[in-house]
Amino acid sequence: MNAFRIVLLLLFVALATGALLLTQPIGPVRQARQPVAADAARLRAHVEALCALVPRNLSGPTKLAAAARYVKDAWKQAGATVSEQAYLAEGFPVSNVIATFGPESSETVVVGAHYDAFGAMPGADDNASGVAGLIELGRALAAQPPRSRVELVAFTLEEPPYFNSPQMGSAVHAASLKARGVKVKAMLGLEMIGTFSDAKGSQSYPVPALSLLYPTRGDFVIVAGRLSDWRLTRITKRALASIDGMRARSINAPPRLSQADLSDHANYWRAGFPAVMVSDTAFFRNERYHTPEDTPERLDYARMARVVEGLTEAVLVLTGRPAD
Repeated sequence: MNAFRIVLLLLFVALATGALLLTQPIGPVRQARQPVAADAARLRAHVEALCALVPRNLSGPTKLAAAARYVKDAWKQAGATVSEQAYLAEGFPVSNVIATFGPESSETVVVGAHYDAFGAMPGADDNASGVAGLIELGRALAAQPPRSRVELVAFTLEEPPYFNSPQMGSAVHAASLKARGVKVKAMLGLEMIGTFSDAKGSQSYPVPALSLLYPTRGDFVIVAGRLSDWRLTRITKRALASIDGMRARSINAPPRLSQADLSDHANYWRAGFPAVMVSDTAFFRNERYHTPEDTPERLDYARMARVVEGLTEAVLVLTGRPAD
């Protein structure tokens, strides 16, 4: 997952060239409603279950299929309507797992995260954290149904060597929505949401000058989108920041500079849909990225739970509940 590196580099380029960037932090937001609580212990249990399935990719197809079944069973237990989007990748059957909520409507909100992992790594932050958050988001939406259609999608095959190829699960899903004429109001891509630190200097950037605009402590979640996604970025960031103890930052970079083929959300951009990425900034904070040390005990499940609560608020606002 290299999307965050690209958007941060774009920020530096845009500042140097005078291009328009929306990088503002957001201050405390009055919380008018009590969110559906996310459970840190359940999040950890999901991450541990997924990390036990190694390798979680086509070098271990039975483990990859087991991960898909785990997500499917978890959503069914929460009361969701669940289906699979099956296809062949290099002759192997693979599938996206889809949970639907809310009534049929003219617009759909999509939230997704990839359940495969790089190589033979456990992939706790990348991206069992995103999938665990997606599972718990399903539990929250079952308890507090949205007013319009929501699809939660656990994607297969995001990691190399399938990254940036038509075999990515997100590419298959986005293309199917476009082919069916589905109007996607918003897509939120969850890419690593489990690493946080209050230590000064725990947050790094590809260009040192970026620390003048963003915190040096890795205690926030970032929402990244194109310039045209500014409204979706703002709604998502505001919802995240409405949760006590959750800090949110954002970036909107010009699409002409974005090279936006570096994360799942990019496939929705290519299909013509508004989309943003929600992330803990990946390897700019988590030095264990794509290593055997990316393990469950290193994640911050309390703050992961707050991210899920903020995402629940974002989805409910996007599907028809007015923001305050």
